[in-house]
Amino acid sequence: MEFRLVFDSIPEQFDKYRVRYSREIFDYLIDKAHIGKGTKVLEIGPGTGQATDPILDTGCDYTAIELGTNFAEVLRKKYGRRDNYALINDDFITHDFGDEHFDLIYSAATIQWIPEDIAFDKTFALLKRGGMLAMMYLYGDYKSPDPELFADIQKVYDEYYLPAKKYEHGKFVYDNAVLHGFTELETSSFKGRREYTADEYLMYIGTHSDHIVLEEPYRTPFFEGVRESVIRHGNKVVFDDSYIIKTVRKP
Repeated sequence: MEFRLVFDSIPEQFDKYRVRYSREIFDYLIDKAHIGKGTKVLEIGPGTGQATDPILDTGCDYTAIELGTNFAEVLRKKYGRRDNYALINDDFITHDFGDEHFDLIYSAATIQWIPEDIAFDKTFALLKRGGMLAMMYLYGDYKSPDPELFADIQKVYDEYYLPAKKYEHGKFVYDNAVLHGFTELETSSFKGRREYTADEYLMYIGTHSDHIVLEEPYRTPFFEGVRESVIRHGNKVVFDDSYIIKTVRKP
């Protein structure tokens, strides 16, 4: 199974523990893209809705395209009765959108799973003139709040983080959008903070694709080792987060 599909194997855990984005980043995007009633929006890979509600709540004509079948079922239960919500359970890479065009296309930690040429060329073609592509992602830092905890956890990774299938996903360069016809590249960042107990932290890292595929005999000692490290340091992991958004426009 390719890495972009493994998330779909844990829909309940993903829905509960995957990071939500800050309200400020959505306020920024909604204002910048002028999103509201009468505008058409496409979200690529919404997962279980981590970045859906603030955009959907504007009353825009919202469409999601989600690859995972289990994720799609969660999304139907959450949003299926909303009049302005539509869901396509298919692969963005191969899906034929016909004559549809959008005012905004956005993704939250998803577009990087698509080959750059396809990601940028297809979104460019799907946008109306003047339309915006917005790409959000998270940088979470737990080293600065507690360097000793970070060092202890890294020792566990060094000893037990030995997945049978290595994570070899290529580095997606967001700024390369300008090489595919987009203009007005802008980057903004918003701050946040998270705090986990040891058990919560295990559930959170268990939503990462490369951790989901970790197998025995390494899986159990890895997660137990991480848990013991966190407990030794006060049973708390604190993240200083940066929610980053990059936007470009189709001329």
